[in-house]
Amino acid sequence: MKNLGALLLIGLVVYSVIGIVRSEPGERLGVPRALWVLLVVLIPLVGSIVWIVVSTTHRAAQPRTTLSRGPSAPDDDDEFLWRLDEERRRTNPPTDEPKQ
Repeated sequence: MKNLGALLLIGLVVYSVIGIVRSEPGERLGVPRALWVLLVVLIPLVGSIVWIVVSTTHRAAQPRTTLSRGPSAPDDDDEFLWRLDEERRRTNPPTDEPKQ
């Protein structure tokens, strides 16, 4: 139980460093990644909290737009449905025999 605080701090630092590495330049307020990582590693609690506040504030200030990144489900994707139909035709060729 006494190591719980240390584990939480390590988790917070790891979370912050991953967020910094994955961030875009605008999210970092023009500060280089290396400087943010250095701040978080040297002053873990304060650096992590500052990073989370800065990145969250920046994301909240960005306008919400819906980006069209393609179909949201397989049945919305015409190419997927076409390939599925072609696969079905290859595996189950039509027969010339009339069905009774």
